[in-house]
Amino acid sequence: MFIGVTERPEGTARNQDVPNYVTRSAYPEMIAGRTNVGDVQARRMLAVLDVKGNKTVWADASTFAGMEHKSKPADPDVARKVDWGTPETSDDGSQYVVSVRSDDHKDRWFVRLDPATGKATVLDQQHDDGWIRQQGITGAGGGAGGGAGVVWLPDNKRCVFLSEKDGYMHLYSLDVTAPTPQAKQLTSGKFEITDAQLSADRKTFFLTTNEVHPGERHFYTMSVDGGARTKFTTMTGSNEATVSPDEKSLALIYSYTIKPPELYIMPMQPGAKALQVTTTPSEEFLNFKWIDPKVITYKARDGADVYARLLTPEMIGAKRDPKHPAVIFIHGAGYLQEAHKYWSSSYYRENMFNNILASRGYVVLDPDYRASSGYGRDWRTGIYRHMGGKDLDDVVDGAKFLVQTEKVDAKRIGTYGGSYGGFLTLMGMFTTPDVFAAGAALRPVTDWSHYNDGYTSPILNDPQDDLEAYEQSSPIYFAEGLKGRLLICHGMVDTNVFFQDTVRLVQRLIELRKENWEVAPFPVENHSFTEETSWASEYKRILALFEETLRR
Repeated sequence: MFIGVTERPEGTARNQDVPNYVTRSAYPEMIAGRTNVGDVQARRMLAVLDVKGNKTVWADASTFAGMEHKSKPADPDVARKVDWGTPETSDDGSQYVVSVRSDDHKDRWFVRLDPATGKATVLDQQHDDGWIRQQGITGAGGGAGGGAGVVWLPDNKRCVFLSEKDGYMHLYSLDVTAPTPQAKQLTSGKFEITDAQLSADRKTFFLTTNEVHPGERHFYTMSVDGGARTKFTTMTGSNEATVSPDEKSLALIYSYTIKPPELYIMPMQPGAKALQVTTTPSEEFLNFKWIDPKVITYKARDGADVYARLLTPEMIGAKRDPKHPAVIFIHGAGYLQEAHKYWSSSYYRENMFNNILASRGYVVLDPDYRASSGYGRDWRTGIYRHMGGKDLDDVVDGAKFLVQTEKVDAKRIGTYGGSYGGFLTLMGMFTTPDVFAAGAALRPVTDWSHYNDGYTSPILNDPQDDLEAYEQSSPIYFAEGLKGRLLICHGMVDTNVFFQDTVRLVQRLIELRKENWEVAPFPVENHSFTEETSWASEYKRILALFEETLRR
């Protein structure tokens, strides 16, 4: 029996509580919060329990002594701090594979574990100078994938996993019985495997990839030995497939840019016609003339192609405002993509708002800046140690693109976004103040040393180890640069990005004697708003900001 044990060291970090002011008791009440990056973090160990022999053996971390470390030469006598996954066992019970990850997020090992001694033998290592991204794989028949991040093939020798070893998320197999195991790459190319599942007989992979276009998702099958893939879906957009238990049919959740997700069914035959089962929008929605934005690319200053959605008034027969204003929407992060050809489950409100802007004569750009998902490892890690660096460059280069190709007025460009998009809005308003005449920062991070460990530490390291990364990435250090009009909107019971971030920035703006800013607090809202009145208030304020600043 394997038992994962979470160790919480002495000096456990203090959780930051969030005050809630609108309560039934009429008194402020505290909502339990989280710790901050750099605080003492728990780590996960692995124990092997011999039930019959009443004996416990701990997985041996000394295997990782002397291996690469991010900030100092490795001590060959000291084991690195690592987190253990849950072992995945071969069908015959002869092999146990565990995923182990370093606490600095830069190394991942697959190890073979000897349950009698706890000894770990490294089978495969992946190192990233930025940070490792791991993605799970689904077991046979759609069951839960391996706790180790691998699934076994029927031969009890090979396990399969997803990895960015070649720069994109692809499938690999690993013969753990080989004298010197070497991962075999099963898929390759400048595209991502976004979902992988084994068939019931474990002879076939069911794959979803974006190989047709970074902004499309299609369903394929492929032998577990690799080779050619067979494409099944044909509808442009996102085809999220679920295979029937008898593996003869597909259920699709399909959407297009202006068509919300609907359920379809189709025979499991390449190119078969999919039958729509549901229709969920109202007649009013279906009859509205939504803009179908173009997915375009433009060149960043380093020569990279930035994918983006472009909306113009002409797309719905409207006229451009004579003053030629433009707005750039900056999506949030966590690992998201916006410049795609399907319905955005995260930003459908913002996309509707962008329709309103275009109908009023604005040109709107929605870029997938550096670190957006769908474009491979180098794009993903382009913000390492400097958030608000290359990602902001991509946004600023988008503004230049609009001036050059869409003939917008360079002095009438606004920007807005929430969460990470709010953070980038602040960085744009503070560090490139001549580019943006107005900005609306929604629930923004203003100081990354106050955000959580799980997201921040892989990208910026720990603040006590890399203070420079935090200082060059945090808007509060650049507030003096503000020139244009700034609106900040933030929920006061935000348990993700604390309202304290906005409060501290407000104090800084006061100290700097800045006057062209305003704050709209939302007393009952968390990070993602839930009240219709709050959404309406927020977007009316954003629209008023742009109308008053960019069109007058």
